[in-house]
Amino acid sequence: MNRRAQPWLGTLVDIRIADALQDSVLHEAFHAAFQRIAFIHQLMSFHAADSELTRINRAATGSVLAIHPHTYAVLEAALHVTQLSQGLFDVRIASRLMAWGLLPHQAAAPASVQPYLPQVIAYELLPDYRLKKLSPDWLDLGGIAKGYAVDQAIAVLQEYGVREACVNAGGDLRVIGDQVMEIAIRHPADPARLAYTIGLQNAAMATSGIYFSQRQCSSYDRERAGAQTAMPQEEIVSALVHGISGAPLANPGSVSVRAASCLWADALTKVVAASGDAQHPCLDAFAANAFIIYV
Repeated sequence: MNRRAQPWLGTLVDIRIADALQDSVLHEAFHAAFQRIAFIHQLMSFHAADSELTRINRAATGSVLAIHPHTYAVLEAALHVTQLSQGLFDVRIASRLMAWGLLPHQAAAPASVQPYLPQVIAYELLPDYRLKKLSPDWLDLGGIAKGYAVDQAIAVLQEYGVREACVNAGGDLRVIGDQVMEIAIRHPADPARLAYTIGLQNAAMATSGIYFSQRQCSSYDRERAGAQTAMPQEEIVSALVHGISGAPLANPGSVSVRAASCLWADALTKVVAASGDAQHPCLDAFAANAFIIYV
């Protein structure tokens, strides 16, 4: 098993290739896969001032922008999951995460976010990879872009003839090949300890929990963050957000979803986490299944 790792997407991305390839081909395959991940990171990073996501966020409402096919694909998938989940998944969460100190504050960002309404969307995707911005909401793609990057890295490896591999971006991963790979799931109460080991074959899995992003937000401002439910003054917040209420998810457990692609697995963990339902109807649309580890 050949293995390489690089820091991208806010985590350590680990790529393993089991094929017996020539050293030169192996090197090129690793390099190309990491290049694809880096490119997607640069397109969709909220933190980067020159990313395409930042350009979309800073654009005036009503603007029509030409965007990269990768960004288009992720935004199209995000909108699909938002509509299927009736708003439980929503990428219009940047203002809330900034208010909670989980994303860097941007002076130009809107102060609040309106709750999800089926007839109101933040953007419209037009032909020829164009986007029309329909609202001033700022987007954060951290809940779906990582899964897309994993799928893209797998696609690159396959272009180089790789048949047995695993790409793991901090627990969002995909396995290809006939070999069953043992995947470890962290215990949400003690992330340094393993809770389960699962055999995965030709499938993707993503896990979401609050154990790394949770923090006390003593200056929590309900109106500024746009939450629709009353909150105590001292509040635990996290990077997981209920797309309809705007409230931070504070359940200490974790959610894992298995699907054919990591893109869908990544997004669906947020649907299951927000609903608390490991059999949410949204899963059926992607032939996915889920389990929750309760604490």
